Amino acid sequence: MSSTYKNAAKKPFFSARLSFLAMLLSGWIVSSTCQAYGATPVDIAINGEGSDVVKVIMVLTVITLAPFLLLMMTCFARIIIVFSFMRSALGLQQTPPNQILIGLALFVTFFIMAPVFTVINETALQPYNEGTIATDEFLDRASGPIKEFMLKQTGTQEMDLYKGLSTIEDVEKLEGKDLPLSVIVPAFVTSEMKRAFLIGFLLYIPFLIIDMIVSSTLMSMGMIMLPPVMIALPFKLMLFVVVDGWNLLVKTLIMTYN
Repeated sequence: MSSTYKNAAKKPFFSARLSFLAMLLSGWIVSSTCQAYGATPVDIAINGEGSDVVKVIMVLTVITLAPFLLLMMTCFARIIIVFSFMRSALGLQQTPPNQILIGLALFVTFFIMAPVFTVINETALQPYNEGTIATDEFLDRASGPIKEFMLKQTGTQEMDLYKGLSTIEDVEKLEGKDLPLSVIVPAFVTSEMKRAFLIGFLLYIPFLIIDMIVSSTLMSMGMIMLPPVMIALPFKLMLFVVVDGWNLLVKTLIMTYN
């Protein structure tokens, strides 16, 4: 592989919608900080046009926050963890490569998150670009669909955990979209990892049975020195291909969000 392709493979994949999510979270953080300390907006002129400090910070921090938002506020974490479990269950080391798994996980993530992005675009982004709503209202409208998506995938146990650990006053009395992102996001990520590990456990069972059968057969034949993994790997690959494993896995992951 040439150096050009290596450099291209290392570059992160960002979309316009993912960048918008980064602006959303950065703007929320700045707005919360300003409200907490009673800060007043500061006008900064850019190309002869006035711009408040929130807009400037959103633009400057979008590239930095986008990878974290991709991991924390979308379904990407569950998908990539399940893909990793699938590769390990098959007994494959670097096939498919990490770049392929991450790329597939990204596009599946955009497919699942498309309805959320559409609602944000119609209710918040377009009115904000047209100048019909202010920055505060834009952040409120944009955070609604994101919160709704995360709350649907967050377990009650995880939410209660972070409510109890939070230092925000009267946070235990809040419900649904009234909860701050500082509570919703970690609860959502914890729930996603919990479900991903459960799916990974279920994926391991059929391949573990194949390993046991192959190992018992080799021992009964007296072929103790022959590694069972070497014999079991073709059978696991054959099983995965026969059941159309990748389509079945991706379909099941998408259905878990419907």
